[in-house]
Amino acid sequence: MTTQTVLAAAGTVSGGEAVTFWILAPLALLGAIGMVAARNAVHSALWLVLTMLCLGVFYVVQAGPFIGLVQIIVYTGAIMMLFLFVLMLVGRGASDSLIETLRGQRIAALVLGIGFAGLVGTGLYRALAGGTAAGLTAANAEGNVQGVARLLFTKYVLAFELTSALLITAAVGAMVLAHVERRREDRMDQVATMKARFRPGNYPGPKPGPGVFATSSSVATPALLPDGRLSERSTPEILPVRELTAEDTTLKGTEK
Repeated sequence: MTTQTVLAAAGTVSGGEAVTFWILAPLALLGAIGMVAARNAVHSALWLVLTMLCLGVFYVVQAGPFIGLVQIIVYTGAIMMLFLFVLMLVGRGASDSLIETLRGQRIAALVLGIGFAGLVGTGLYRALAGGTAAGLTAANAEGNVQGVARLLFTKYVLAFELTSALLITAAVGAMVLAHVERRREDRMDQVATMKARFRPGNYPGPKPGPGVFATSSSVATPALLPDGRLSERSTPEILPVRELTAEDTTLKGTEK
């Protein structure tokens, strides 16, 4: 009998397993509540990632390393990252609207969700209570991983491919529904942007900083500082400095 079989058949819980459960169970519950309560779609997906990671560790602790690694690698590492990529791509960073399009839809969804969960839980309890597992010995004769792989890619290959197509369709549908396409007339090309910059009232170039007074549009005319001195950095060194006239001085006094 292998070590995994002994661990799975044991009726007692070891100390390490109990400590792992009491540490990760509150985190998994917190992630589930945060996923439902989060207003931001990206934050909701990240909370779900936390819950999936905790579930993967639970599977490993319960002597199921294969399903635990599948939970972490496939669901958390691939599918949830795909959903996050789609959410980031379509720009769903804003909070959802709290205005209900249908009156009472949140209460109805809560009642139906609780009722469905109770129905599924009751069905599983009546189906599994007092029963013993049959057929596991033959299924795991060549190994658990090998047996799951053989069934997955032979008997259930159609369901596997349909599930893959469903996930891809869901991702593409989320992109199509959430993507906001701007009208062609609302887009500004380079020519329209240039014309908008040079329209009357706009200034195409950088304006002088505060306290600097320009008296001419010539690059050879030095700027005046608030105290009346010339700004040496306002003219290139290779150009001769233009002498200020009386009109420039009068303009300087007026601007002050």
